[in-house]
Amino acid sequence: MDQTKISWKCGYEIELLAPQGSSRLDLAKTIAANSGGTTAPCFHPQAELSDVEGSPVFENLTLGYDAFDQQGNLLARCADDLTLQQDLEPNTAPKAGWYRIAGDDPRFLRLIMRHADPAAPLNEILNPVAKLFGTTPEHLPEGMVRLADSHNASIAIAAPLPGERQRPCEIITPPISKNNFQTLENLLAPARQLNFTIPTEAALHIHFDGEKLCNAKVLSSLIEDLHLHGESLKALVSPNPNCRRLGQWPVQLLAITQTDHFRSLDWQSVRDHLSDIGLTKFCDFNITNLIHRPPNKHTFEVRILPVSLMPEPIIHATALFEAVLNNAITPRHFIANKMQDFRTFLQNLNLNKSSQKYWLDKCLSKSI
Repeated sequence: MDQTKISWKCGYEIELLAPQGSSRLDLAKTIAANSGGTTAPCFHPQAELSDVEGSPVFENLTLGYDAFDQQGNLLARCADDLTLQQDLEPNTAPKAGWYRIAGDDPRFLRLIMRHADPAAPLNEILNPVAKLFGTTPEHLPEGMVRLADSHNASIAIAAPLPGERQRPCEIITPPISKNNFQTLENLLAPARQLNFTIPTEAALHIHFDGEKLCNAKVLSSLIEDLHLHGESLKALVSPNPNCRRLGQWPVQLLAITQTDHFRSLDWQSVRDHLSDIGLTKFCDFNITNLIHRPPNKHTFEVRILPVSLMPEPIIHATALFEAVLNNAITPRHFIANKMQDFRTFLQNLNLNKSSQKYWLDKCLSKSI
């Protein structure tokens, strides 16, 4: 295919699986070595749903590895993803040197990230944070280490990684502004070379820079388009039926955003209106980063895409949703827009010829 130009700054999260006997560290090392660079361990925060009463979510810090080029620029992070489970052998003994830190308060986990050294061994990892609380970590059976405060209230537990958890590898790119095709190929070619595969629950997430979407009319248009055509877009891109944490927006989002009053709001008022309606990242199209603006992730996230080990399908998916976002920015008559069927909507998107043919052919083959 021609190397379709992507103009919208975006980042990718590509979920892969290392072969048995290998790990995400091996991929990070290969990516870095190909650019004459280096790797460094890092903590990667993740939330895990819990069945424990009173603690609906366990917060985790898992070991990831950043790959840098020769100039010290970040190429990608190779991180764990706790949703990837089915392909792992849960009874496999922990591999030496691999661990995670778990707790029920994300504030403590962020404190640990600031003060602990991800290169330290498990039996020492919590020592610097224990000093902040004036305590000493408690060493438990099976290699676990518990951190508590002076009243013995638990803060976090570090434990060996169970059941092959060093094998999941989510490639997380920094924001990319140019050469998307070659950038992705530089990350995926080593994965193919090392016999990485696509996990059973895998998903591809694309984070589009959110700056141009921070406008009430634009956001209203985008939500309208995805309400009208979101299911058809899902059918078109064929999400992995086994991937987790997809779903719809809260029902009140559409009612709030599809009014003249909402479209007249300034951006801070938009954020205030939408901050407490139950938005979550675990849906088809994640707008929480626009509303809550967490550090270094001011994005609109597409979560319905299947993973590929080749860059071409990922570039076509990027072009499709870049065109959807550009369509939302274009001034339109709101009532007239609702009359478009999906194929007309797709044909009217400003796609390059290669991507337009790619998606129209799929639309016809799927009878959408």
